[in-house]
Amino acid sequence: QLQASGGGLVQAGGSLGLSCAASGTIFNIDVMAWYRQVPGKQRELVASITSGGSANYADSVKGRSTISRDNAKNTVYLQMRSLKTEDTAVYYCYAVRMGRAPYWGQGTLVTVSS
Repeated sequence: QLQASGGGLVQAGGSLGLSCAASGTIFNIDVMAWYRQVPGKQRELVASITSGGSANYADSVKGRSTISRDNAKNTVYLQMRSLKTEDTAVYYCYAVRMGRAPYWGQGTLVTVSS
């Protein structure tokens, strides 16, 4: 019900954009977000955004990433710049309506080469 796209291979210093669309059966989403996970580590929050547009970023990506959303399209975007090899991970989109169980996307792999 969350379909992510945009992952791939990029060189360090480059840019990449991710998008994630929620199906029409998911509505009134309060928070949409991107998480990432590397093998052997916990999934971590990259950035989140409320329906009102208030954004929050992990310190590791602050200043290098922009999260945005189109409420009419139920879609969240993540634009990443100045990518580093440590940004390599599987990126998951997330959507939640307060009081309900969250939705997770299937994950999209971002690989940053040196």
